[in-house]
Amino acid sequence: MDTSESSTDAQTAAPAPAPPRRGWRRWAMDTRPLRRPAYRRLWSSTIVTAVGSQLTAVAVPKQIYDITGSSAWVGFASLAGLLPLIVFALWGGAVADTVDRRKLLLITNCGIAVTSLLFWVQAAVGLDSVAALMILLAVQQAFWGLNAPARNASIARLVPEDELPAANALGSTVMQTGQVVGPLLAGVLIPVIGLPELYLIDAVALCVTVWAVYRLPSLPPLAAAARRAGVREIAAGFRYISAHKVLLLSFLADIIAMVFGMPRALFPQLAAQTYAPYGEGLALGLLFAAIPVGAVAGGLFSGTFSRARRHGWMVIGAVVAWGAAIAGFGLSRNLWLAVVFLAVAGVADMVSMVFRGAILLSAVTDEMRGRMQGVFTVVVAGGPRIADVLHGTAGSAFGPRAAVAGGGLLVVAIMLGLAAAVPALRRYRI
Repeated sequence: MDTSESSTDAQTAAPAPAPPRRGWRRWAMDTRPLRRPAYRRLWSSTIVTAVGSQLTAVAVPKQIYDITGSSAWVGFASLAGLLPLIVFALWGGAVADTVDRRKLLLITNCGIAVTSLLFWVQAAVGLDSVAALMILLAVQQAFWGLNAPARNASIARLVPEDELPAANALGSTVMQTGQVVGPLLAGVLIPVIGLPELYLIDAVALCVTVWAVYRLPSLPPLAAAARRAGVREIAAGFRYISAHKVLLLSFLADIIAMVFGMPRALFPQLAAQTYAPYGEGLALGLLFAAIPVGAVAGGLFSGTFSRARRHGWMVIGAVVAWGAAIAGFGLSRNLWLAVVFLAVAGVADMVSMVFRGAILLSAVTDEMRGRMQGVFTVVVAGGPRIADVLHGTAGSAFGPRAAVAGGGLLVVAIMLGLAAAVPALRRYRI
């Protein structure tokens, strides 16, 4: 496809709708968006980078711990990347609404690739500088903050509205698979090829993404009026959210689920205490892997839900199911039952991600999609980090199992109360 081709032309040239799927295929992943060349290129690049980015995500804390011998420094590094991510995601959302999103994706993916290459250089020469690592991490997260809103906002220009849930399921499944495969692959590769080469693999993988983005059609703003991406535009995005209850509620649903119901900060304590008879190492690995594995399973069978039209009810049901599963996990003394509950929570999280993403793309005008995706990026990144603090504190005060179960029940109660009090989300459908 020529890169000057408009997104409208890309959709017009798309193949005719596929006939209804029969038998077991109707339960399997809905792959209709992959029949559209532009989306297929974008999605295919994600397969490679989903694993590559996780190699860097493992390598950075590992290198910092090797240098300092302190887990506290590992935590500080995580916070060092959070502020740039928040700032540049909000600004990047405004930028994505004012420029050709394809060009923005090219620039930011090149920036991320260069930082990965610099990570490799500092590790290869044995710099052993925590300050250098934190600076590179901050720069990389800044580029990621600029990249994510443009990437997510572009999807609505590449597939029709009725395929948005399927497109989100495809993308989310790949990312969740990367979170499972990437860390396992890193653990295997570090003893064989060494830590520096993990950064290099990520940099090479990002070249695939750059090429895929280069092959996308041009994605200029649909609105004719020229704007500058400044504080005024960012503020306009927040005003837009406050004026559209369904958007506000979709963000609140994720905040409720993650802040009160993401118990990962307590996994080490639970592995060392509650599930110690099973082996602390085995228990810890299973606890961390269970949610992503469940999410991948949900994605593979997304045909069971991706055609639903009542997007609001799907979000409400998924968040309630997440909370109930987390509460069940908190009450479980048997490790294998706990893993099952966490996997069920992963399925629910996949459903929630699919339909919250679809709402953000379908209920928003194109000139606002970048800013909405910027806020979405901040919510997704910030919620689990707040949960780490909240659950860590509650676990120390009330015990880990009580903190987890209580958080899950709070998710159920708050989400049901919100859905009952504000009907906008219940009524939303396409």
